[in-house]
Amino acid sequence: MAATTTLSSMASTPGLMAAAPGPGVTDTPSMVTEVKASGQTVEQFLVLAKQVRGAALEELIRQLLEVPGIYVFGEFLEMPNIQELMVGPFAQSYQLLTLFAYGTFSDYIANAANLPELSAAQKNKLRYLSIVTLADKLKCIPYPVLLQELEMKNLRELEDLVIEAIYADVVHGKLDQRNQTLEVDRSIGRDIRSQDLSVMAGTLQDWCNGCDAVLAGIEDQIGRADQYKEHQLKVKHQVENEVSNLRKTLKATTGTATQEAEQNLMDSREPPVPEELRQGGKKTSKVKGLRGSGKIWSKSN
Repeated sequence: MAATTTLSSMASTPGLMAAAPGPGVTDTPSMVTEVKASGQTVEQFLVLAKQVRGAALEELIRQLLEVPGIYVFGEFLEMPNIQELMVGPFAQSYQLLTLFAYGTFSDYIANAANLPELSAAQKNKLRYLSIVTLADKLKCIPYPVLLQELEMKNLRELEDLVIEAIYADVVHGKLDQRNQTLEVDRSIGRDIRSQDLSVMAGTLQDWCNGCDAVLAGIEDQIGRADQYKEHQLKVKHQVENEVSNLRKTLKATTGTATQEAEQNLMDSREPPVPEELRQGGKKTSKVKGLRGSGKIWSKSN
């Protein structure tokens, strides 16, 4: 988006046209030169802001709030010549710059009577920043909340605006049309008021306390795990000893049983003596005895 500005007597600086009022010259809109602002960085605007005052500075603020890609304004608010605008005919421009730094679109609507009218580009930019503020509080922003905060009534226009903000790298996320929500993954940061630093410090302290609690819980779990491991090792050694003793007992028992089995096997292999043979042996011995005694008897005769 190419934006133009009108500034008083222009002086050349590397890469841009800087405005510098000469001695005794009063800044007036009639003594201006048109200069393109597209693609200028914050540093370039800071250089310009140091060199202009009055109406030219007011015009530079208008351009700053309109040009895309610049969403932080704290450095400008700290500049002495911009702080001079707090009182006087250009106070509204200072208030508008402050609103872009810290406020939202709904804040502008509430104070529109005391602020300059916004251009279409400025409205979209302030709406982008309002989405960032909402994303800091909600990661899933319902469409009704967006419509209310951004003062929009058409869903199609709302979705187009969010898509533009995503392409501008202001927010990263996706539109869930079924559930009518904007799911935000991350967003850019905004300026922080000095009085908000204590809140941030408290939040960070709470986070640190939470981390300490988690760390203590982890250490406790590690201690329990070590105790459980030690107990399991003892049980393992005990089981191994019992298994070893059982093996020795089984080996000794098996050895004895094996010897008895071998003896029984050998005994079973010897053939049994038939009953006839055992009885025949006894008769033979009797016959031999009788024969012997007969011979003796015959001789005696």
